[in-house]
Amino acid sequence: MQTLNIHEAKNQLSRLVEAVASGEEIVIARAGVPSARLAPIERKARRFGGLKGKIRIADDFDYPLPEDVVAAWAGAFEPSPSGGSERSGSTPQ
Repeated sequence: MQTLNIHEAKNQLSRLVEAVASGEEIVIARAGVPSARLAPIERKARRFGGLKGKIRIADDFDYPLPEDVVAAWAGAFEPSPSGGSERSGSTPQ
């Protein structure tokens, strides 16, 4: 483990980040007293199927929506006089 004072660390930050990325740990000291540690981020490998049995998708997930729901969404936005769209029932403030 390498120890540097804060001034050295500021001047060598790019090199230190490369060293940390390759697995090295670096301690940064202020006035000779350790105050921070640069360490690599531990990345866990993703495990395919890790949520199996924890998530349920309804059988009708991709069925067409009922007519009343489609109609409600169709009327949810009305064109505004400025050419954009705004929610129906909204009032300018």
